[in-house]
Amino acid sequence: MTYSKRKYVPDLPKLQALCELNYTQFLQILPDCDAEHLSYAFSVSAHLRYVVQITEAAPYTTTVSIEQQAPDTPTFLKPKMTVRLYHDARMAEVLSSQNTGALNASYPYPNQRMRQRNEKFLVNLFLAEWLDFCLKQQPKAVSEVQ
Repeated sequence: MTYSKRKYVPDLPKLQALCELNYTQFLQILPDCDAEHLSYAFSVSAHLRYVVQITEAAPYTTTVSIEQQAPDTPTFLKPKMTVRLYHDARMAEVLSSQNTGALNASYPYPNQRMRQRNEKFLVNLFLAEWLDFCLKQQPKAVSEVQ
């Protein structure tokens, strides 16, 4: 299999539209996204839940941690990501996923960490799908965790 040597150029309008969708969906899920250190749990089943924690709240941004909790699932199969909500731009962007650190706009391929050329777009797409899943499964299932 051969790979193109051309550098991947992100489709910025497509990424921005996705981040705008993610922001809109976050506002439906989080009743109070400007209060620091609040946690919310979304129960999907008796053995699966997601915890969303607001880790940092500033006038124009909110940083959120999302983690899947499933007791019988290995850690590497549990999605975990950090997302920043930009209130002035009305966008939500994944900052890191699976503890990989900050995401670049594009990566050469193949690369040492085997990231996809459009990894940033793909993790933001995963976030959109996850938010959609939460809204469809349990639209009223948000509860504050003490």
